[in-house]
Amino acid sequence: MEDLVQEKQIKDALQSILQDSVDTGVPGIVAAISNSQGLIWSSSAGQASLEKSQPVDTTYLFGIGSITKVFVAVVIFQLIEEKRLTLSTKLGEILSPDVLDGIANASEATIDILLNHTSGVESWEDDPTWRVAGRGSDLEPTKIWGKTDPLKYICRPNPSGPKPGDWDYSNSGYTLLGLAIEKLTGRTAESEIRRRILEPLGMRSTFLEGFEEPREGSIPNRYHWATETFIESAGICPAFTKPREDLINASTSNLSVEWTAGGIMSSASDLLKFITALRDGRLVSASSLDVMRTWRPAEETTEQGHGIFRWTSPKGYGTWIGHHGGVLGFTASLWWKEEGDVAVCILSNVGTMHCGDVPSSSGRVFARSHFLELAIELSVFR
Repeated sequence: MEDLVQEKQIKDALQSILQDSVDTGVPGIVAAISNSQGLIWSSSAGQASLEKSQPVDTTYLFGIGSITKVFVAVVIFQLIEEKRLTLSTKLGEILSPDVLDGIANASEATIDILLNHTSGVESWEDDPTWRVAGRGSDLEPTKIWGKTDPLKYICRPNPSGPKPGDWDYSNSGYTLLGLAIEKLTGRTAESEIRRRILEPLGMRSTFLEGFEEPREGSIPNRYHWATETFIESAGICPAFTKPREDLINASTSNLSVEWTAGGIMSSASDLLKFITALRDGRLVSASSLDVMRTWRPAEETTEQGHGIFRWTSPKGYGTWIGHHGGVLGFTASLWWKEEGDVAVCILSNVGTMHCGDVPSSSGRVFARSHFLELAIELSVFR
């Protein structure tokens, strides 16, 4: 009986953390926790639609942003295991010059350094012109971007740009890896992700927006913090509305511009199936997973692997492996604890990209609240 009371207290505290995030301004948030036995807790707080006062629930699908890169990395390592390529294979050996010409450092970049963001290939996301066209005042919300379209923004000399060997986070690298998957397999990257990952794991809610039909589950309205930083760096698309002074409604947009760098939509339960399958060696071999977990310094408290990060909690909640994601209208966090048996997923329908400091997001709940401490405690009850 005492254990049941304590378990309820933990779940109530987790719910309070979600509600605190909503109280600080996040429209809607969903979170879930699993261990080797499966899903052990999931809940939600806030609204799928502020305009209609429609509550969000755990069945909703969210943009997962750069967590998409983990899926791409898994496919790449599967292709390596099939001897279709190696970590030392250069992009110029796979993709034609018409794709790579004009992109600094691209043709000589190996699969190895593309995966761990040390290729020296500039990220299209960092280009000011793309920022306005891809997320800001020049955005055409209903446009479906071509897979190579974002690369056009970095087809220019960039002597002051990133250098090979230095860590510099690059969406372009994963756009190029998506193109490499297509060239090597003769099939679309999205169909390879589906065939190799989604179908075997029964991930029925997951799809690459703009390139596949929506799957099971509803999509909430997508909001973005309308901070002064965002307005100055990107501007606001004239087609978007403002349900609150601090938010824009970007629901008429889509994630096609992100593609294999960040375009997947998914649910919390689907994502936990994926990350635990990766952790447990059901998607790649033990040797491939070891390479994915070859760490180098990236940012404070964070190390970069091949497609994944390792993050050490400054609050003392241990070391976690996974990825955050952020796109127009969404933020996402998906991580497993390096020592122990617990994985967490947090999704919210508000974007933070180019915003500077914001009141809250999925990443803030993950890193700055007591969510992880409670998740660890809950995992021992199941």
